[in-house]
This record gives sequence, structure tokens and C-alpha cells, in this order.
Amino acid sequence: MIAIGKKIYSDILADFGATEPEILELLAYNNNFFDRELLESVSFPLADEPFIEAWEMYGREAQEKGTFAVLRDRLVQFRFPIQSGISRTESYRSATLRGKWVEVPQAGLTLACPEKLELYLHQTLAGKIPILFTRHRPDFVTLVQALAHHNEPGEIPASMGACLIKGYNNWDRIQFYRNKWQEENPLQCSEKDWPEEFRKLIPRKELYQDTFIILSDGDYSGITAEEMKLTWEKWREMSLVIRREHEATHYFTLRVFGLARNHILDELIADFMGIIAATGSYRSHWFLRFLGLEDYPAYREGGRLENYLCHTKLSQGAFKILQRLVKSAAENLEQIYHQYGEGIDWQPVVFTGLTMIDLVSKDAEKFLRNSGASNYL
Repeated sequence: MIAIGKKIYSDILADFGATEPEILELLAYNNNFFDRELLESVSFPLADEPFIEAWEMYGREAQEKGTFAVLRDRLVQFRFPIQSGISRTESYRSATLRGKWVEVPQAGLTLACPEKLELYLHQTLAGKIPILFTRHRPDFVTLVQALAHHNEPGEIPASMGACLIKGYNNWDRIQFYRNKWQEENPLQCSEKDWPEEFRKLIPRKELYQDTFIILSDGDYSGITAEEMKLTWEKWREMSLVIRREHEATHYFTLRVFGLARNHILDELIADFMGIIAATGSYRSHWFLRFLGLEDYPAYREGGRLENYLCHTKLSQGAFKILQRLVKSAAENLEQIYHQYGEGIDWQPVVFTGLTMIDLVSKDAEKFLRNSGASNYL
């Protein structure tokens, strides 16, 4: 959806100081890929996805055995250590690609503080989502390496405190499916029969692919409590809430629109929801600090903003204009937010019909309403 035409977008960018080549770059970056027609057939909150049933079972088991012990039995990656080159070994490929439970010569995954690993289900507008949470940073890194990087010891940025795992092939659920199939087909469930049944299963991804969040409680965006002018304890708890709701928002756009992008519009929406959940209000200066724009027009090198270019190489001039757009959009959004009061039930869906340029427009409030916000505001 485009709230205003490309000509007006170009005029706004020109008013922000963009040259003709920079306008073309930013117009391409400004595209909104959320298909709003998908909203016509859904009502919120969405029902839980099928994988939730398995994770509810894991949660019940964890209350008796401990989360780490349960997941070590259920998730195949927990049977392997973090080791360079392990993803290329036959035992690893057999287990993760074919579900063959072979004896692993090495010790399995180890955590420094396994007792600090928690599993719980978090309710979102898109249904419940499982969360693996640890307050021990090295264990968070280990979990991300295991579940997102095939047990390889890749570097995890210090500013990263959460990871959305999507499309995870859960061989435990596949085994559950196979057991049920064998019970229902006692005369046609041999080893020779299973490959044909497995081929029928492959297109039905909802029966074996999971989505979940790995979460830590470190400083959000690598910003310290001192920088936020908060106590360490207060900032840690706020960071946890912001990070959780940020990832929950990505889960929402993933489930509803099939998109969870590294794009500044997605990040603005996700941080908006996180900041409100943590503070009860929207604070644009927090968002700008998270991105590296706290001293605009100066940009702090290494700030998050440079991570969200969707593999698009913006020129230095276009990147400077983008910084100005982000600052203006955040401040405009804060003004609109306070105009409606802090008791409003804002939801991520209200932003998905807009672009960053729409949010800097003087008509941003009208665009929010036209995009469906009137159902929520």
C-alpha cells in the first residue's frame, strides 16, 4: 500500500535535501512489502500455530526435569557440541537433515548455567510463541550458535540479545507424526513404507516446522544503564521487555505477512511496541539512541541503523537523508502517540500500510487511520 504517490514522495525527499540520485535510492528503499490484502481474511488474536502443542508439552516436562534436560532429549542440535566444522560431519547431517538418531562421538551441547535456562510461552497478537530465556550471556551465545548457526562457533554480536528462530525443522514432532501414523496404519507402516509417507509430510510444514525466540536480558542495543540514566536493575528488566516485544512483533509480521526483514520500517514498528510495553509510553529519543542517532546530526558508528539496509547499499548522502527521515518519523510518531493519550491499545498492524516517508508527512495521522488504525485508536 502507498499512502501518497511517488511524486509526492520525491518532493518530500527533496525537501529533506536529497539530490535526484539519492531520491531514486531512497524511493527504492522506501518500498513497503506488507500485503494488506492478507488482513481481510484474519481476525486477531490469531489462533496458536500447531507447534505450540509440542512446546506446551516441553514446558510441562521442564517443570519436573528442567528445561535443559528436556530440550536435550527433544531438539537434535542439543546432542552436538559447538565445534568448528561439525555441521559438515556425517553424524550431524544425518541427525539434522534426515532425523537419524545415531550415536554422537562427542559430548552434547553444554551450558555453563543450565539451571538458568527457562522455557515459557508468550501471548502475542499472532498467537503464543515459545521463548527460551537465559540470564547468562555465554549460554545465550551457545544457544544461538546451536539453533541458528548449525552448532558452528560463529561470532554473535555483543549488541544482539535475542534471536527469532523460524522454519525450524523439529524432528521430535516428525517422530510424533510417525508414531501416530504407525498406530493408524498397523499393516502398512514398515521401514519401506515410511519414505513414501514422509514425502507426503514434507509439503505440510505446519506439522514439523517451528518458530521460537531465544532471549537474554542484557542491555538493549548495547546501551548501558548509565547512558539511559537508569539503575542497572531497572534497565535490565526494561531491556528484557523491549527485546521480548520487539521479537514478538517480528513474529507477528512473519506469521501474518510472511515477512520479518532487517529494514528500518520493521525496526521502528518493533521498537515502538517494545518501548511502549516497557514504559507505558513511546519515547522517540530512546529509539534514536538505540539506532545510534542520539546526537543527530552526528551518527554513532556501529549504531543499529546501518544493520537495516536490507542488503541495499545506500550512498553516503542517501544514508544521511535516511538518518534525518528516521529522526523526523520517530518524533512525529511520538507527537501522534501523545495526542491520543497513553491508554490506547496500539498494535503493529496499524503501521503495515505505511512507509517511513508517510510517517514524516504532515498527514501521518490520517494515513495511520486510513491504514486500519481506526480499528485500534
